Amino acid sequence: MQYKRNLLLIVLFVLIACFVGLSIFVAHHPIPKFDLGISLAVQKYHSDTLDKIMLAISFFGELPYSLLSVIIVALIFYYYRYKREAFFIAQILFSGLLILVVKNYVDRPRPTEFYVRLVEINRFQSFPSGHVLSYVLFFGFLIILMRHLKNIPQATRRVVTVISAFLVVMIAPSRIYLGAHWFTDTLGGFILGLICLFPLCWLYFKKRNGDKAKPHPRHLN
Repeated sequence: MQYKRNLLLIVLFVLIACFVGLSIFVAHHPIPKFDLGISLAVQKYHSDTLDKIMLAISFFGELPYSLLSVIIVALIFYYYRYKREAFFIAQILFSGLLILVVKNYVDRPRPTEFYVRLVEINRFQSFPSGHVLSYVLFFGFLIILMRHLKNIPQATRRVVTVISAFLVVMIAPSRIYLGAHWFTDTLGGFILGLICLFPLCWLYFKKRNGDKAKPHPRHLN
């Protein structure tokens, strides 16, 4: 148990170091050649239909829908008496403050139409991708919950897991395709999302193991 805990701490420190190093790099190199190359490769094949699909994938990361998604899911868990889970899902809302602080500090400009095709126009700075961070944190936490909450019907857990995994995998390519971010923006969002997921899961499982009794949850039938 101690070995596993130490290993997770090492992974966390490595992720933090990688994120800090990447932040410094993009602050000094706003448009690396490989970023531009990746964007052009992703955008090489495009269509109106593909534009709509990529916009749909990014939908849950747009304000105010990103906030509403977290609140609605937290309320669903609360209704079915998963109050602890509802509380921790609600904490994901605070990641929005973190992303704003980091964006303002690094201050990397968004891709422009001079370099890439812009399907979506965005505000705020580019690094890191808030969409990718929120998807990794929110949908990643849902995947973890579906693995451990055995009272939820298996079919429901599978559907939620598959949809969540699909969105986590596809959000970075969608942001690059839409011209909203560079590859390193999405990489930074992914790393920061994992960093945020670590303490959220640690506190959740620590509290979960410490609870000796709780009301029996309603079945999600």
